[in-house]
Amino acid sequence: MTVPTPWPAATPLTTPRLRLEPLRRAHAREAVGIFDDVRLHTWTGGAPSSLARLEDRYARQEAGRSPDGSQGWLNWMLRRRAGGQVVGTVQATLDRPAAGGLEASLAWVVGVPYQGSGYAREGALAMASWLRDQGVTGLVAHIHPRHDASVAIARALGLTASDEVVDGEIRWNTTGGPRATP
Repeated sequence: MTVPTPWPAATPLTTPRLRLEPLRRAHAREAVGIFDDVRLHTWTGGAPSSLARLEDRYARQEAGRSPDGSQGWLNWMLRRRAGGQVVGTVQATLDRPAAGGLEASLAWVVGVPYQGSGYAREGALAMASWLRDQGVTGLVAHIHPRHDASVAIARALGLTASDEVVDGEIRWNTTGGPRATP
């Protein structure tokens, strides 16, 4: 029986304005108020989670991998260094594609009161840099074509829009390929 290579584990990261804290179940109490806004689901669907559901989700994500081990899960809470408020989250789901290497599917969410301040971009750039240092060779994000803020973050990460559309979202990636017009 082949033992799979372990997934990287999230470590604390720091940027000029943010601390990226590896996600823990205990973050749910603080985060539920930040993410309890239906406007955050405009582009992704769904609805805000209750505290109990958020605690359950964070407890699963804290494991750092899917139950069957086929994916690595890296999640960080974004906390302002000045004042200490949680403002959002960044995450990466790791896969080992058949072609080899390590690929990360990225996502970011910043609470409505903190949007427009560059926190998602700053956190996503720190996460992407850390992922590359861990040997991740491919970065991917799925973004609604009218979500201008996320499109700008994808571009800042060096991602390129592809022609692939899944559930109304364009696949952005570092692997190149034909460019879609978002």
